[in-house]
Amino acid sequence: MSDKPNVLFCCLGNICRSPMAEAVFADYITKNNIRDQFGEIDSCGTADYHEGEEPDLRTTRVCKNNNVPINHLARAVRRSDFDKFDYIFGMDTNNLRNLQRMQPEGSKAKVMLFSEFDDKATIYDPYYIGDAAFLTVFEQCQRYVARQTGKLTSYSAAFVQALNKKGAQL
Repeated sequence: MSDKPNVLFCCLGNICRSPMAEAVFADYITKNNIRDQFGEIDSCGTADYHEGEEPDLRTTRVCKNNNVPINHLARAVRRSDFDKFDYIFGMDTNNLRNLQRMQPEGSKAKVMLFSEFDDKATIYDPYYIGDAAFLTVFEQCQRYVARQTGKLTSYSAAFVQALNKKGAQL
């Protein structure tokens, strides 16, 4: 784990929830002048249904209506992501279970629910629900991101300090 955590958001197809979470996270850390405390921010899907596609139009619309820039092409999670990223957040328990199943033994990523630092609620897939559900997902993303950022940087700093101490003892 580096001093600056790399963060990956993951849903099923990478066109609704995870690109929205990525956009909200990137926007939040930029507007709060803490972008320099983070490494790479990205999103992916557990499936490759939409590989190379732009986010769902409803995702894009909600982000743009809330002045949150979004620019992403869908991709599936890669084996290498589990060593590249320090934190991988699944949007729901199915995503989480799939990620845990895919995670190579001994990889560095902490895999957890996106809502881990809040109420551990599911972020339901809005794809078949309708426009209002996309706004609900956006609001959840805003709430979780506000609670996550400080925890992620302090967890990473504590982890790096522990590694440095252990290395000094060798």
